[in-house]
Amino acid sequence: MSDQFESYTADIEPKSMQNKKAFFQGVVDILPLSIAVLPWGILAGSMAINAGLSFAQAFSMSAVVFAGAAQLVSLGLVMSHASALTIMITVFFLTSQHLIYALNFRQDVSRFPFKQRILIGFLLTDELFAVGIGKDKQRNFAYLFGAGLCFYLAWCLFSVLGIVLAKSIPNLESLHLDFSIVAVFILIIVPMVKSSATLVGVIFTLVSACIFKYFQFEAGIVLSGILGMFSAMCTAKIVGVTNIGAPK
Repeated sequence: MSDQFESYTADIEPKSMQNKKAFFQGVVDILPLSIAVLPWGILAGSMAINAGLSFAQAFSMSAVVFAGAAQLVSLGLVMSHASALTIMITVFFLTSQHLIYALNFRQDVSRFPFKQRILIGFLLTDELFAVGIGKDKQRNFAYLFGAGLCFYLAWCLFSVLGIVLAKSIPNLESLHLDFSIVAVFILIIVPMVKSSATLVGVIFTLVSACIFKYFQFEAGIVLSGILGMFSAMCTAKIVGVTNIGAPK
């Protein structure tokens, strides 16, 4: 009876009120991840200053690029005097998972007007994907925009904090704030491990990444991610064949 009442009230509730609730629900859902990214944002802001960027350039990088891992890696490459082509190729492969994120959201986002699709595409991050991927999630524009905007503002704020601190606290990199990257991704990945294929992919990625790191293989992170996805795909096919051949 209560479910029927909630469905009825949802139908008669004004559209603007539904959008407002969805917007703030998105903010609430992503807020823990937005707070957890504090050390990461500080590190990105401080590294930009140490790489020789001005305040405006450092802030613009966080506001326009809006990709934590890509920012940190590209800044590290700039500081090591890598070529522009090397930086572009590295960042391309490092952020290629966003294509998979977009494909997962495509069925819902494709119904949005063009400007809204562009906006959600810009705000799409690992964190937004994590809060919007659940089967029971409402992936309307208001929800995705609320979650994405909350994380975007938090990232810009923490980056500014890092820019300011870089001038007053030298060698922020020595504080190992980059560990926050690992912590944030643990929060994202662990709740998503709901099948044997995903578990195998995660384990294979971790083990191969450690091996490549030990042997100082430069493309180890990218290759370990590819190997992890391949192992997950193979596991899913094996499990699928086993389930088909199993007696009912």
